[in-house]
Amino acid sequence: MKFSRRHLGRLAAGLLGASMLWPAAAGAQDMPAPFDNPGDVEIALVRYLSTGDFFQAYLSGVEAQAKALGVNLRVFDSRQDAALQADMVDQAIALGVDGIVIQHGLTESMKEAAQRAVDAGIKVVAFDVNVENEAIPQIEQSDRDLARLALEQAIKDNGEEWKAGYVYVAGIAPLDRRNETWVEFKEKYPGIEEVAQFGTLDNPIANSVANQARSVLSANPDVQVVFAPYDEFAKGVKIAVDEAGMSDAIKIYSADISTADISAMREPGSAWAATAATNPAVVGEVSVRALAMLLAGEDPGQNVIVPPTLITQAQLNEEDIKNMEELSQKLPQFAHADVAVPEWMPLPPRD
Repeated sequence: MKFSRRHLGRLAAGLLGASMLWPAAAGAQDMPAPFDNPGDVEIALVRYLSTGDFFQAYLSGVEAQAKALGVNLRVFDSRQDAALQADMVDQAIALGVDGIVIQHGLTESMKEAAQRAVDAGIKVVAFDVNVENEAIPQIEQSDRDLARLALEQAIKDNGEEWKAGYVYVAGIAPLDRRNETWVEFKEKYPGIEEVAQFGTLDNPIANSVANQARSVLSANPDVQVVFAPYDEFAKGVKIAVDEAGMSDAIKIYSADISTADISAMREPGSAWAATAATNPAVVGEVSVRALAMLLAGEDPGQNVIVPPTLITQAQLNEEDIKNMEELSQKLPQFAHADVAVPEWMPLPPRD
């Protein structure tokens, strides 16, 4: 018997990764190949970051869209180990998957790994990691707009002159894009004085950032605004601000959102004033849809951008929004992104 790359891959399937096998999508006969026989389609999600509510919601979106398509999903989680993430791409190649979603990571470790997948004839999309490959669409949250919306609210709330703390880790594509906007804002508003920059992605991220923020606030008690453009950063800063009893003196502006974030923003006297966010579950869905378009021979575009929404503490309180479900209900633009949706594409069911 002759074994194909797919057959060999499936023989090894029990050894590597976590796998979810979905039933065939309804109406599969009306979809283009290879989705007219979707049980034979297998995709992999290769993750760099997975800690925090954002990444759990993103995974749920990937799972929901894979299920809607009736494809088999395999999840690889490198837990911020760059070398392991590259190895996991090679594992997915060896398993004979049809497509790969690369979720976050470092350019230097993922560039060659992504190219190896392309060379193997596998379709690839990348979310929030620049793999410097024109054959690979980049899924983005419009990070510059995320930063812009949050910073415009900071200007609205605090005027054009304030002392700022800034949380940043270089080398992560979405944070680098958000940093570009921060640099532009400081040039546009010279009254913004950055008195401290700090940041870490050490797990648990929020607690590690809180440890740094304690020292920063002790050394710079005149900080008025902290720009923390990732919600795990904002959680850490809020822990330190609360412990220092500085909630009335400091306002925090962030990016991303989760039910835990909503609760933290709505606490009485919370320093967390606003965040700009896309629905991470929706971004996960878009990532899979863009990959599915490639597999069907369609072009989702080089940059697949999911537009963000500004969410303020005042808005959450006025609308009495307590969780992500209520946020989607009361802000319909947050519940779905009309991005990478060809006519044949089945979508996950909406509540």
